[in-house]
Amino acid sequence: MRHGEERLLDAVATAAAGARLAEVLKAGDVVTLTGGLGAGKTTLARGILAALGLAEEAPSPTFAIVQPYDPPEVRLSVLHIDLYRLDDPSEVDELGLDEARLDAALLIEWPERAGVGRWPDALALDVALAPDGARRLTWNAPDAWDGRWPR
Repeated sequence: MRHGEERLLDAVATAAAGARLAEVLKAGDVVTLTGGLGAGKTTLARGILAALGLAEEAPSPTFAIVQPYDPPEVRLSVLHIDLYRLDDPSEVDELGLDEARLDAALLIEWPERAGVGRWPDALALDVALAPDGARRLTWNAPDAWDGRWPR
C-alpha cells in the first residue's frame, strides 16, 4: 500500500488530477472518493469522465445514486455512484455493484456508507479544502494500482 498527497490549487487542477487518473482507469477498477460536502469529489469525478470522452458536464449522482456511462459516450464503461443517501450498508448490495464491476470502473462517492472494508483493492482518494481555497488530495493506493497511481 502506497500513500501520497498532492496540493491542487483550484477546481481546474482538481479536474486535471481526475484526467490523469482516467489515463490508467480500466474495467474492474474501484476508485473511492471521500471528503466533506463541497470538497471536490464530484469535480474530480467530472475530470475523469471528461477525459474519458464525456462531452457534457456529468451531473452529481446524489439523487440517482448510480449514474452509468457507456461507450460511445465514454471510452470505458463507468458507474459514478453517490452513497450519501443510503441509510444502511446492506443497501449497497441491492445496487449490484460487484456484478457491474466486471465490465465497468466504479467511481464511488461517500464509500464509508457501504461499511468498512467493502472494496479493499480500491484506490482511495480523499479531497479536503484548505483554508486558502486550494484542495489537498491524499491517497492510499493498493498493490493493484502499482505503476498506475500516482501519475
